Amino acid sequence: MTGPGEEEIARGPVLACFAHADDMEIAAGGTLARWAGQGREVRLLLLTNGDRGSQDPARDRAELARTRIVEQEAAARVLGLAGFRVLDVSDGELENVHEVRLEVAREIRRVRPTTVVTCDPTATFLGNRYFNHSDHRTAGIATLDALFPGAGNPHFFRELLDEEGLEPWSVPRVHLAWTTEPNSREDVTGFFQAKLDALAEHKSQLEGGMLGFFERWLRTEAEENGRAMGVEHAEAFRVLELD
Repeated sequence: MTGPGEEEIARGPVLACFAHADDMEIAAGGTLARWAGQGREVRLLLLTNGDRGSQDPARDRAELARTRIVEQEAAARVLGLAGFRVLDVSDGELENVHEVRLEVAREIRRVRPTTVVTCDPTATFLGNRYFNHSDHRTAGIATLDALFPGAGNPHFFRELLDEEGLEPWSVPRVHLAWTTEPNSREDVTGFFQAKLDALAEHKSQLEGGMLGFFERWLRTEAEENGRAMGVEHAEAFRVLELD
């Protein structure tokens, strides 16, 4: 059976799966804004609820989780997303378990994306001053494990088919963000500001001048990736062709 062609993949729905509110914007916001602007249906699945996204010990975790949903709603509007869903998993407790993979597979079968965007789970050390959050890495591997073979095989997650009528769906292309081994870049010229504007909506995460830090870092990164492909701004990915 022949998979979808390049034109169908390039125009089809997109599902982004990330751990935390603001991860998507930092990792792939320009690309997702461009795809949405081109008319693609772009949706987001957040695998944690953001309830530990603060250094303030007095901050109420339930209230913080609600705040982060409101912030994500605003960021989604900036990027032109068709919608998003948040799992009720606490920050730092994300695990690659059946229940999480089931939710990812459910969303894949609902959206039927031709492209899934998530974190590269192999990217543990990013330079010499940072190692990747376990939630980021787990989001990547749980998404990949749900995607193949699960989402496309009727014998995996059988309840989705029998109880919800969600037919299997095989995703033809995956973009892994935050990768140390990029093999592809996406031109985000004209959409880089939307990335920054969406990130700015996550106000609870940007106290103490953090927005300025991210703007400088992300601009430098986007310009470096842009030079590699002869454009103003770009985002780098490890792309997997699965069809």
